[in-house]
Amino acid sequence: MVLALALGNLALCAALFFFEHVDGRPAALSPWGWGRQYQAAGWLLLAIGAAGIMPEGLVFPVAYGLVFAGVAWEAGAQWERAGRPRWRRVVAPLLGLAIAAFVICNLIDPIGLRALAASLILGGFYLAAALALARGWKEASMLRRFMALSTALLALVVGARGALVLAAPGGWGWMSNDLLRQLHSGALYLLMVLGAFGWLLLGRERLQGELARMEVVDPLTDVPNRRGFFQALDPWMALARRPGQPTALVLFDLDQFKRINDGYGHPAGDVVLAELAAACKRQLRDSDLLGRLVGVEFAILLPRTSLEDAAMVAERMRAAIEAQRVKTERAMISLTASFGVTTLRADDSKVTLLARADEAMRAAKEKGRNRVELAAPAVLAEE
Repeated sequence: MVLALALGNLALCAALFFFEHVDGRPAALSPWGWGRQYQAAGWLLLAIGAAGIMPEGLVFPVAYGLVFAGVAWEAGAQWERAGRPRWRRVVAPLLGLAIAAFVICNLIDPIGLRALAASLILGGFYLAAALALARGWKEASMLRRFMALSTALLALVVGARGALVLAAPGGWGWMSNDLLRQLHSGALYLLMVLGAFGWLLLGRERLQGELARMEVVDPLTDVPNRRGFFQALDPWMALARRPGQPTALVLFDLDQFKRINDGYGHPAGDVVLAELAAACKRQLRDSDLLGRLVGVEFAILLPRTSLEDAAMVAERMRAAIEAQRVKTERAMISLTASFGVTTLRADDSKVTLLARADEAMRAAKEKGRNRVELAAPAVLAEE
């Protein structure tokens, strides 16, 4: 089983190497990949020591140290993926203490205490990986929840082996030492296979999530793009056909933005758009939605907001944009924007709604820019 663990980890390292081989150049090996290499080397040394090729007293401390480092680095990689990039500050000291404790236990009792220390250390690091997978449980996918639960369960099996061997050397009821050893080996093997497939599947799941997000979010401003904004608009269009509080739409466009790109370059224009979106979001409620429709044209959805209140929001935002100075590498850039405001109507489609708001926005530009204009009121049928 030890040899199978060594060869299995080596095979996984080779697969990861070729998987990350991009354009003829290998990518830097990830912490997870280094962890698998350490485990492969450690298990291989243990197999050599068990075969009597080298003295156990020399091989075992080094071999177990490598295995501990590999599992610790694998757990650290999970924490890094969970949003904790400084995991080394915690893992490295714990790893040093774990190796020191193992060496002391090995010197005191090369059989009982060594098995206890090895099992508890491995189980502890695997539990740390399970905790990283369980982080953000409510938002986690079913795959990540399964990985967290199965890793925790197998880690408990690994940790229990040493404790039971020390507490009950002759076995515990129907749980003989031979059966416990088989369960321990099986748990380590399953952790190796499950960890590898889980890492790759979770990476694929994350990539799919990022691709799906890119379809509806503008990467420059981090607000919904045209498609994402219209998707959010759909349910409010349906609610507009029912009596109740109105929902407002604000359309605005930066005035003379072309001069920024022409005068300071497109990178400066990108900085301006990103700063603009951040400033606008600070003026909105959590329920409001800012979206980038195209170029420098933005839209704001204001649920349960009347036309007059929406005009006040637009005026506040116009003043904030006018007061803002965006610092770029070449200059401090000032901005203004023209706004068109309307509310959703029962007979609206997206085309008529956007056309009405756009007409009001163009009226603001024609009247001198840097102002807010309201769309014309609906014409009553009896008129």
